[in-house]
Amino acid sequence: MSELELQQVSRWYGHVVAVNGVSMTIGPGVTGLLGPNGAGKSTLIAMMSGFLAPSAGSVTLDGQPIWRNDGLYRQIGLVPEREAVFEHLTGRQFVVAMAELHGLSSPGQAAAHAIATVEMHEAQDRRISTYSKGMRQRIKMAQALVHDPAVLLLDEPFNGMDPRQRMHLMELLREMGQQGRTVLFSSHILEEVEQVARHIEVVVAGRHAASGDFGAIRRLMTDRPNRYVIRSSDDRRLAAALIADESARAVSLRSNGDGIDVEAVDFGRFSWVLPRLTRENDIRLLEVSATDESLESVFSYLISS
Repeated sequence: MSELELQQVSRWYGHVVAVNGVSMTIGPGVTGLLGPNGAGKSTLIAMMSGFLAPSAGSVTLDGQPIWRNDGLYRQIGLVPEREAVFEHLTGRQFVVAMAELHGLSSPGQAAAHAIATVEMHEAQDRRISTYSKGMRQRIKMAQALVHDPAVLLLDEPFNGMDPRQRMHLMELLREMGQQGRTVLFSSHILEEVEQVARHIEVVVAGRHAASGDFGAIRRLMTDRPNRYVIRSSDDRRLAAALIADESARAVSLRSNGDGIDVEAVDFGRFSWVLPRLTRENDIRLLEVSATDESLESVFSYLISS
């Protein structure tokens, strides 16, 4: 059981302040680090993983400073947002190399297990240069797991993944949290965090905005509707069905004729009723996307609350 602790941590680059006086504690289980793009999430993860020194304050793992502490690095697995991979290597070669750098006694066996865990065994002998974005994310996940770390840090891990890959990674993170690992992942998408983490830390403009149970914080925004764009095989018919349901406050056909704009006031009911309505009316859903997923539009309400 490992615990990360940040005490009044700041990081600046010249006159630019990326993180300002952040304090938080990350314990066993899955924690979501939530904030809009540019909020300072990547800088915080870089300091937690020991790749970046804080300009002020302290970052510790089980009471020990992380910066330049080689012994602690073996307890931490990192999935960076950047494409920090060697494209001329195969996926298996890359993960084996990471296992060797960690000094594991059986690097090939450890690599095989990590690759199987992220379901990349069929593509492990292809060069990384041939991988899709989602495949690159999974092979980065494999190298982060190869040494069986107690702490796992993931920076926007779902970027580029298709729906099936996302569901698999979400289930994997849940399992690791249940095993007692300390798992932190960053995201700017509210729905991603809601599906995986019950505890969240919210940052905006480099400052700590909120902390606690996801449900409690989400309830602070209940009077603000969830906005979606829906595209289907029969937009007019689906719009009529949604208008008749109490979960949607406003439903309108888009001006370009491509899809429906929906404001859902009851997210739980809306997520349940939408597939039921399409099934009952023999309508095929083509796309459901949140138009406020970047969170800039909800932070002013959250912070003021």
